Amino acid sequence: MKRIIATAFMAGIVAGCAGPAEQPGAVATAKLEPRSGSQVSGTVTFTQAGPDIVRVSGEISGHSKGPKGFHIHEKGDCSDPKAMSTGGHFNPKGHKHGGPYEPERHAGDLSNLNFNDKGVATLNFVVGGISVSKDKPDGIIGRAVIVHMDVDDYKTDPTGNAGGRVACGVIR
Repeated sequence: MKRIIATAFMAGIVAGCAGPAEQPGAVATAKLEPRSGSQVSGTVTFTQAGPDIVRVSGEISGHSKGPKGFHIHEKGDCSDPKAMSTGGHFNPKGHKHGGPYEPERHAGDLSNLNFNDKGVATLNFVVGGISVSKDKPDGIIGRAVIVHMDVDDYKTDPTGNAGGRVACGVIR
């Protein structure tokens, strides 16, 4: 019994020493609003699932059917009507554009979203290379998340050839 209590106590100390961004459960949300004359909107939640893993979940609606590019951009500024004020993809390590599970990619290169016949995409996936933090180099709080007009080809650098920006939300 003493060993169980001691183990639980030590686990609590170790968890308490981790920074807030590294503790599983840190959460940030982005409310996406239409841009470029679209009707695309929704909510995306980012949850720190482990030291190097973030779960991305939510629902986005109002888009045409099919896969569409989805990225975290470097600036948390959605003021431009076409969301160009968000800058390029979030890329703290200076990598070339790539797929979400490539070893070298922009930190902001997320998975294509698949919109159904009703124009709705349900998100529920995990990704590495980012953290639910404001102060870490890979932190996403205060940056913008963008839904694009077209599919991301995961090849064309730096944009993925994903087309215009049809929804924008600041991650808070």
